[in-house]
Amino acid sequence: MDESSYQPASLLKAPVHARSVIEVDIAAICRNWRKLNSMTADSVCGAVVKADAYGLGLNAVVTALVLEGCKTFFVATLEEGRHTRSVAPNAEIYILDGLLPGTELYYLQHNLIPVLSSTPEITDWAIFSRSAQHQLYAAIHIDTGMRRLGISRCEFLNIVAMIKEEALTAFNVTLIMSHLACSDNPNHSYNKIQLFQFARLRQQFPEARYSLANSGGIFLGPDFHFDTVRPGIALYGGHKFSSNFTTMEMVVRFYGRILQLQFAEAGETVGYGAVRILKRRTKIATIALGYADGFMRLLGSDYEENAIHGFIGDIPVPIIGPISMDLITLDVTDVPERLVFRGSWVELIGEWMTLDDLASHANTIGYEILTRLGNRAHRIYLSERI
Repeated sequence: MDESSYQPASLLKAPVHARSVIEVDIAAICRNWRKLNSMTADSVCGAVVKADAYGLGLNAVVTALVLEGCKTFFVATLEEGRHTRSVAPNAEIYILDGLLPGTELYYLQHNLIPVLSSTPEITDWAIFSRSAQHQLYAAIHIDTGMRRLGISRCEFLNIVAMIKEEALTAFNVTLIMSHLACSDNPNHSYNKIQLFQFARLRQQFPEARYSLANSGGIFLGPDFHFDTVRPGIALYGGHKFSSNFTTMEMVVRFYGRILQLQFAEAGETVGYGAVRILKRRTKIATIALGYADGFMRLLGSDYEENAIHGFIGDIPVPIIGPISMDLITLDVTDVPERLVFRGSWVELIGEWMTLDDLASHANTIGYEILTRLGNRAHRIYLSERI
């Protein structure tokens, strides 16, 4: 391995003061969306860009997806919707939080579509729609078993009756949606139960589009696609929702910069609590990254056999000791001296330790890892489109 092979050229673009870097391959996100769009050719392929596009930067992600042809976006909050509208002026933007009391005018001002999850929300939106003297739109969220947000099936029948009585003709229902609870497990019986329940609703709103499939739901097959699909984590390189489909491209790399190199002797300890006792003379690299940057504290290592590894090129460098707020210590004893020096970089998420690998070590999911990545890291966007 030579010096040029362990450090991506993109890191040369990082400012001298950057202590950590998140490299986001925007072109890979676009290719992932393109792949999902081709898999669901008979449906509208939207994009879930809530939580700042899963922590990767809403501006950059939405701008690129609009150029790719995406016209429908889903976010959680009104402020996320306003932000999305500023970079996607012609897009259809759904707010998953729905209609909080007093927010009706905000929806109108920014041309946003509420996802209504209760009878009071529907009633309030109908009242506002009549007074607004504009043609307004809404989605209706039906709970088919998630027990989180959504209108129950019994409540839905009451809404159908209200529509037949023309009580809800003040606005157009553009989308009927529900959310799968177990789509990350393609063999789970609950997927088909929810599909059956959702499909029975279709005759009630024949003019509306229907949406059930999130990322995992897309891979459950065409029966789950309906009229609109809502990929989220699949866009950003996660693939644990499907054991048979691993071709979503990697999107994120995460690097920490070496602040200091030092030697410690066998029998000495590293980090808070003095719980990690060294078994040999060890060269320690301290990198400028910690749990305040989103690298979870439980990924620290008290014992050698539990160690999570960073990488310098393809050389694993185990984490030794606890993760601090701002710092991580790694064993770089076996790395050639020419490849490890003050100011060089260690990869924490990338080709050798993928997003899903790290999530497994943390006993969590890729969603949480991505959305934890802090704002202190400098972001580099790779945008060559292939």
